[in-house]
Amino acid sequence: MRLNSLTLRHFRNYDELQLPFAKDLIIFLGENAQGKTNLLESIYVLAMTRSHRTTNEQELIEWDCAEAYLAGVVEKKQQTIPLELGLSKKGRKTKVNHIEQKKLSSYIGQLNVILFAPEDLSLVKGTPQLRRKFLDMEIGQIDSVYLYNLVQYQQVLKQRNQYLKQLAEKKQTDPLYLDILTEQLVTFGSKILWTRINFVKKLEYWANQLHQLISQEKETLTLHYDATVAFEEANLADIEAAYSQAFAAIRAKELFRQMTLIGPHRDELVFFINGKNVQTYGSQGQQRTTALSVKLAEIDLMKAETGEYPILLLDDVMSELDDSRQVHLLEAIEGKVQTFLTTTTLEHVRDKMTVQPAIYYVNQGKLEGEKTE
Repeated sequence: MRLNSLTLRHFRNYDELQLPFAKDLIIFLGENAQGKTNLLESIYVLAMTRSHRTTNEQELIEWDCAEAYLAGVVEKKQQTIPLELGLSKKGRKTKVNHIEQKKLSSYIGQLNVILFAPEDLSLVKGTPQLRRKFLDMEIGQIDSVYLYNLVQYQQVLKQRNQYLKQLAEKKQTDPLYLDILTEQLVTFGSKILWTRINFVKKLEYWANQLHQLISQEKETLTLHYDATVAFEEANLADIEAAYSQAFAAIRAKELFRQMTLIGPHRDELVFFINGKNVQTYGSQGQQRTTALSVKLAEIDLMKAETGEYPILLLDDVMSELDDSRQVHLLEAIEGKVQTFLTTTTLEHVRDKMTVQPAIYYVNQGKLEGEKTE
């Protein structure tokens, strides 16, 4: 998979920009706060329809402008696919091959991206919410059914929490509607959990191979999906039965707390090195190596699932890694993944890659032209 071109209008600090991409390594070079990260963010938004940096879409639109426009031409499986995304106060408008897409699941997955930013090194030691978001974003790109189930789950979860509160405050008295919402939550939640468990197994396979390479085979990395319900077998029927029983058992507690206490929205992803919890007992170096292994594992996992390598976005991450991890990162991507990289200096990549990069100098939202080194 490749991104052959990028067009921006009124996105962040870019009034108008049109860039062709002919190389496999594209470097955006410049001082901080010049707009390098905005370029990587625009590619991410084009792929995912939302930003990794903000939940307020108005922040993506240039100051004093009513709307933003992003477009790109994706090349995959011997075909080119134009993608378009419009952002305005009215919402998002997406097009594939110039045809408007009504469903988000029909758009996401056309351009697969993996973003690696300094904050991703906190994947291991960060909050459980961060790891759940990681799972949702990555699975959603390769499984449109998962994305649909996730959207439905979040809608029902919101309704159920509101109704639990109304029952507790005596504004509602009908427990039957709570039963209906619970059944719906069990249906969508079970499918989400089943998909996550299977994804984590595949991710563990690829991540452990990379981790053993980086640690010179001294460490084995394992991943565990820690669900809020216990079940006998990881199949859909057993998971649904376990959820139903668990909800019945904690009904009074949920009414007292006025919130849904179990489900994928409260699950956790745990990392182990040689059987020890990395979050609790791992050194900073082990935590960073684990995060790097997991992020890089997505490249091969996406290739296995979709038949195409994704596009890799590296946002000033090289400066956060030591020389050894820099080399392993570059070796993992070289020659197979189109990579967009932001940096304030070429020190971290010079003489470490054999491919010739295209270098764009970014200065106050302007690109001073492509150069090669």
